[in-house]
Amino acid sequence: MFVHGEAEAEAGRAQATVAEVPSPPVCALRRLRALGPGIICAVAVAASATLLGDLAPVVGAPVFAVLSGIAIAVVRKPSRRLRPGIAFTSKKVLQSSIVLMGLGLSLGQVLSTGARSMPVLLGTLAAALVMTRVAGQMLGLPGNARTLIGVGTAICGASAIAATDAVISADEADVSYAIATIFTFNIVAILLFPTVGHIIGFSQRSFGLWAGTAINDLSSVVAASTIYGHTAASYGVVVKLTRTLAIIPICLALAVVRGRHRKDANTEPVRQPVNARRILPVFIVAFIAAVAANTLGLVPAFWHGGLSHLSTWMITTALAAIGLSTDVRHIRLAGFRPLALGAVLWVTVALTSLGLQALTGTLTSR
Repeated sequence: MFVHGEAEAEAGRAQATVAEVPSPPVCALRRLRALGPGIICAVAVAASATLLGDLAPVVGAPVFAVLSGIAIAVVRKPSRRLRPGIAFTSKKVLQSSIVLMGLGLSLGQVLSTGARSMPVLLGTLAAALVMTRVAGQMLGLPGNARTLIGVGTAICGASAIAATDAVISADEADVSYAIATIFTFNIVAILLFPTVGHIIGFSQRSFGLWAGTAINDLSSVVAASTIYGHTAASYGVVVKLTRTLAIIPICLALAVVRGRHRKDANTEPVRQPVNARRILPVFIVAFIAAVAANTLGLVPAFWHGGLSHLSTWMITTALAAIGLSTDVRHIRLAGFRPLALGAVLWVTVALTSLGLQALTGTLTSR
């Protein structure tokens, strides 16, 4: 009797434990409730920005979206309830929009664009890294701080900063200052690049190559090139994603250098595996899969127009979320030296890109 009763009690406890585990639909509903308010907020800002963009197409909905989001964040910071959905929108929705772009591209386009942009990509990368060392030392910035700002400017903004931090384990303050610096010049690029492009009269491809090689963050490349035109957006995204792949050898080189410094200092080496997903994000693999699907004819041609409009809408919504998540205090706290290094690198990369395009014959006008 005792054994039988104990078995029944154990079975009851097991059933209770199983009952406590929420079913997939319940988990999805909880996630929707957590993310919903922030997503709705970003969508509302994006809808207003789209209306303004229709009234002033020269400026464009993406610019109105990020500026409106920043203005709202300055006046009143989003509440704790809104933040999860805003963070989700600023990252996942943006990445999904880029995957949608891939459904309108062919593998031949991607490979030819990557190959054609390679001299400019490598030249701007080298110029940024050399100037990081020279200007960073002149400004007296610590090694980790200038490394993060340099890699963020040379490769892919906040994503490169996160991947590099996983290797060098920089202080939180250095990471915050680097991200604030990169974000500042991302906003300047969104506002300035399309205007300069129209004044000079760049072709769609030349502007896409310039944006893809000279603008720090992927979101800003997408925003600036989308404002300029659909072809510029597709070209700029491919160039930027090709540029993003440079983070792999950079992180591996930093890991080797860091290991040698530990050895020279006779300190015990610390095993710190590099997170591959932080170096090569999953959405890049999804983008390549989308391109392959379109190349194989799995995406009907009549879908392309609708997918393009949907992608632009998602980009506008993601930029609204990026604006809403802006903390101006971080930019102010970064101080003069990180911002000065960011400015020097930003101008260096922009001018180097234009110079190399002129030398390689890829700089064309409308």
